[in-house]
Amino acid sequence: MEIKKATLEDCQLIHEMAWKVFPETYKGIISPEQTDFMMDWMYSIANITKQMIEEHHIYLIAYHHGQPAGYVSVQPQGKDVWHLQKIYVSPEYQMSGVGSFLFQQAIKYIKSIHPEPCTMELNVNRNNVAVGFYERMGMHKDRSEDSDIGNGFEMNDYIMAMEI
Repeated sequence: MEIKKATLEDCQLIHEMAWKVFPETYKGIISPEQTDFMMDWMYSIANITKQMIEEHHIYLIAYHHGQPAGYVSVQPQGKDVWHLQKIYVSPEYQMSGVGSFLFQQAIKYIKSIHPEPCTMELNVNRNNVAVGFYERMGMHKDRSEDSDIGNGFEMNDYIMAMEI
């Protein structure tokens, strides 16, 4: 597998991969209406561009035999806190090690620009099976958070954390 730091030219690719992964991941967890709302909120090309330029999200894209297989994004949240904003693997590559690879690449990237000890956090829906994946990766449930994200929708998350 290979990893590539995304550029603005990759916004379309990230958008396309998100449409393959996000609705399937959250089917049965959130409503189709909330899925559509969140896709526009997080994954429109304009919003991905804004995340990269204004919000300092760093996207890393995993390639398996030259094909895009998934992506992860991290964002600085404070002096010694980084947020793993997104990690998604295309359905055809799930259970193949791509998720673990992306998770490790996120840590590697953070440590490359922030070598001091820090905390990496992420939000994950409390009903998402990915909670178990993150626990296997060494994260722990730090707290719960219910957030009004607009349009009458809420996110009901665990905030998971680990020291890196």
